[in-house]
Amino acid sequence: MSIMGHLIDINNAEFSAYVAEPTGAPRGGLLVIHEIWGLVDHIVDVADRFAGEGYLVIAPDLLSGVGIPPDVGQEMLRLRASEDLEEQIRVQPMMREKMAPLQAPEYGAWAVGALRHTVDVLAEQPGVAGRIGVLGFCFGGSYSFALAAADRRIRAAAPFYGAPPEQSTVADIACPVLAFYGDQDTRLIEDLPSVTASMAAAGVDFTAKVYAGVGHAFFNDTNPHSYDADSAADAWTRTLDLLDRELGQAGAS
Repeated sequence: MSIMGHLIDINNAEFSAYVAEPTGAPRGGLLVIHEIWGLVDHIVDVADRFAGEGYLVIAPDLLSGVGIPPDVGQEMLRLRASEDLEEQIRVQPMMREKMAPLQAPEYGAWAVGALRHTVDVLAEQPGVAGRIGVLGFCFGGSYSFALAAADRRIRAAAPFYGAPPEQSTVADIACPVLAFYGDQDTRLIEDLPSVTASMAAAGVDFTAKVYAGVGHAFFNDTNPHSYDADSAADAWTRTLDLLDRELGQAGAS
């Protein structure tokens, strides 16, 4: 199935987003949040794939405004994944410079606000009927957790290898969360027991799926160093099951 997506402006052109529409009435709305590379081709492809499964998908561009437009992110990803050691070394100072603004608390607050504006747009689309989910990868996984805590319109969240939200906000998550990790992703795996405990203490429906022998970014099929086809395929199926259960027509209210 060929999906022809398009770009839209959100919140009076404060930022843009890629929209991928299903061919028929949507099974629900889905917000897809990109990795640290921004709205690159891989994320556009992921959005198209979910649209092919019947979801109306919006993937916001949260990084062009701080100097990482898709072409720059695409080049950093290419250099980072290069077999050439010199290219891998050359991209390091570029990444530090480009990504420094993302550490500011002001940026985090802006990004969550931008995501909520994206939910506003999704909620207005014909056929969505309040059935809205979020998923994201790395940077986007972290913000998937954050959006679930910040916006109770989210009915399902699927963070891929993302850091959890601030402890004080965990209890604000009102939807099921299915999180994906590779057991070689050391920092996140070391923190996972405490994350699981805090989610349980807050009464959050939280499930962590950990894949053996893989690390960070195992779902990104444009990065040959991290991609694992079997884990990615299993995570895809599990995510579709979550969305079908929580957003699909059978579960609509």
